[in-house]
Amino acid sequence: MTRRALAASAAVTALALALTGCVAKADLASAIAVDITDDGCAVAAATAPAGAVTFALANNGTDVNEFEILADDQLRIVGEKENVTPGQEIDFTAHLEPGTYYTACKFQQVGAPIGLAEFTVTGEASAVSAGDEELSDQAVTEYLAYVRSQSAELLPLVEAFAAAYAAGDDETARSLFAATRVPYERIEPTAEAFGDLDPKIDFREVDAVADGLEWTGFHRIEKDLWAPAPGDLNSDGQDAFLDWAPSTPEERQAYADGLVADVTELHDLVTADDFTVSLDAISNGAIALLDEVAAGKITGEEDWWSGTDLSDFAANVQGAGVAFGAVRALAESKGDEGTALATEIDEQFAALEAALAEYGSLESGFVDYATLTDVDKKTLSDEVNALAEPLSQLTATVLGA
Repeated sequence: MTRRALAASAAVTALALALTGCVAKADLASAIAVDITDDGCAVAAATAPAGAVTFALANNGTDVNEFEILADDQLRIVGEKENVTPGQEIDFTAHLEPGTYYTACKFQQVGAPIGLAEFTVTGEASAVSAGDEELSDQAVTEYLAYVRSQSAELLPLVEAFAAAYAAGDDETARSLFAATRVPYERIEPTAEAFGDLDPKIDFREVDAVADGLEWTGFHRIEKDLWAPAPGDLNSDGQDAFLDWAPSTPEERQAYADGLVADVTELHDLVTADDFTVSLDAISNGAIALLDEVAAGKITGEEDWWSGTDLSDFAANVQGAGVAFGAVRALAESKGDEGTALATEIDEQFAALEAALAEYGSLESGFVDYATLTDVDKKTLSDEVNALAEPLSQLTATVLGA
């Protein structure tokens, strides 16, 4: 990351959860059964008509679980029921418009989704358009669930990565580095809202020096894993060995423990009952994630030693897309101008994602950033700028300013 201001905490005004709710089993005879186990999430039907869709959840596993309904990007959560305990049977209802969704569960409410399955909602869209307040509440509910989900995925990834690094298993740690960072990069603006957490987790060496901070976190570990050779320069053009030496085993353990502790703190903060985000924080977060790409990833300064910048790039773009998706309906509710803006943003996201796909994917991996030519970087930069321009108008449109 590049040097950045430490953002203030997001607004904590309590907002109603308008999108979802739990209802008594006796009231809904047509509920779709969901068999939840430690390693499965079997939904009895793959389709339902638009409107209120009820799922009869039964946790037949050994520990607490979570049921999620994800949008067609398989990232944005449009409905979730947390804390389904072993042996519990409970109905969960979500209002779903026509489209493609995905259902999944999350054992112990951490890690990647389990039993991801496509779910189709058919029929006509709701005849009555929701008002601004309902759409605002829906956007906040969706995005808050997404942040919490990404944080839950991040923690076990960091624990595995840190353990390999501390043990001196550099080959394994290097193989985990890029993928471990993905959930963090998707929600980075939220992490930046918590004072010094983001600097401790994600500052580069030159940023820490500039701000007079102890250098810790992902990039401190990265330099150990891809140790420079004599004569190498850091991203600031200075001798890579200036005020730096490979970490001792004791120092490695301390850096590993520190990263796990900081990510655990982030997880605890975003999953706290009183944590929420403001509407403008969501739309501005989308903009901020594009700024992250332009400021650090395009230049190759973010992952200077590992060359995994394109993975961070893709995760930032995905996070921006989810934030936009959460407020899109509100933007479109502002009339033709808002609809046209949403359409343009969609088109520019598609163009940027297509350009990025030329170099790999998060699933299969990306090429080393050092292999990109100046022409390649210019092409990506142009696509980022083309998206940033309409995206910069999103907050004003959403807020009706």
